[in-house]
Amino acid sequence: MEDSLLAVRHLLTPEGIMPHAHLTLANGVIQAIELQHDSMQDFDGETGILIPGFVDVQVNGGGGVLFNQQPTLDGIKAIAAAHLRFGTTSLLPTLITDTTDVMQQAADAVAQAIAEKHPSIFGIHFEGPFLSSSKKGVHAEKHVRTPSDTDLAQITRKDIGKVMVTLSPSAVDVALINELRQEGVVVALGHSDATFNQALQALKAGASGFTHLFNAMSGLGSREPGMVGAALHHREAYASLIVDHQHVHPAVVQFAINQKGFERSVLVTDAMAHAGTDLETLPFFDTEINQRDGKLTTPDGTLAGSNLTMYRAFINAYKDMQCTLAQASSMASANPANWLGLGEEKGLIAEGQRANFLLLDEKLNLKQVYLDGV
Repeated sequence: MEDSLLAVRHLLTPEGIMPHAHLTLANGVIQAIELQHDSMQDFDGETGILIPGFVDVQVNGGGGVLFNQQPTLDGIKAIAAAHLRFGTTSLLPTLITDTTDVMQQAADAVAQAIAEKHPSIFGIHFEGPFLSSSKKGVHAEKHVRTPSDTDLAQITRKDIGKVMVTLSPSAVDVALINELRQEGVVVALGHSDATFNQALQALKAGASGFTHLFNAMSGLGSREPGMVGAALHHREAYASLIVDHQHVHPAVVQFAINQKGFERSVLVTDAMAHAGTDLETLPFFDTEINQRDGKLTTPDGTLAGSNLTMYRAFINAYKDMQCTLAQASSMASANPANWLGLGEEKGLIAEGQRANFLLLDEKLNLKQVYLDGV
């Protein structure tokens, strides 16, 4: 494939905004970046600012499709297409706690997507089923269980790319966490009533972060710091946050980011099928999920994921969390990629990275999405 050239008025880097950039692209990869310091009048390129494409590690659905209900290649493609419109160029299809058969179907579908080299799909996130029933949230209790050899065989498959598992450290032995880590699985802690010490032991065994901090986990107390306390105490652990102003109060998000630092804070959507649609009601196991005023709940009021997009999470973080554009971008792109060990190929605009980026106008409206340079 011949090289192509993209010229942009402004380029976002970890060091800040750089002027007048020329990017050379080939085979979906950034080959070179040159900065031109001529005057604005002499520059002929795209107006606006180029930022890295978003990386979302928790996507249950979108575009009217829920991964649990359509664990197929077509389902994955529909979800990826829905989120691509809002700047998500890389994502982990996320399976909420379900049967062993559905876990296998989901893994098979992701294996197909990777075999076909789908540009947005690089693995899978199993959110459960090894959770604490008391913190199951919207997960179906009848499917919450202890690890079986059959479940673990799916999780440790070598044909499904990067695997993330959210589990409760009070529901599994720490030795299993170490074994999963040895198999290359990224272990996140969540949906748990674990104590502070149990969480720290899990981190010591190889867990590397927390799924949707504050939600569905034991809270911060004065005598028992709980899961939240462990997440805030352990500075090297990543923590994902749903910044839709529904799941966590903005002041609490700000507190968490201040404690964790921008380098270990990760934006996720936890998006359901409603994302990117006007869908109001979705059947879900033995209940349903309803959307009202941007909030998703089951009939009893339990929060049930979100209809958030990564673009909206990024904008919320930038406007409401007292962070720079580069910091908001890192939380939406570089940090999730680094958490998964993929920082060399995703999350930045730099030589050798995939040519996944977004063009924003001067008011930060999303103008264009580039996926593998297209």
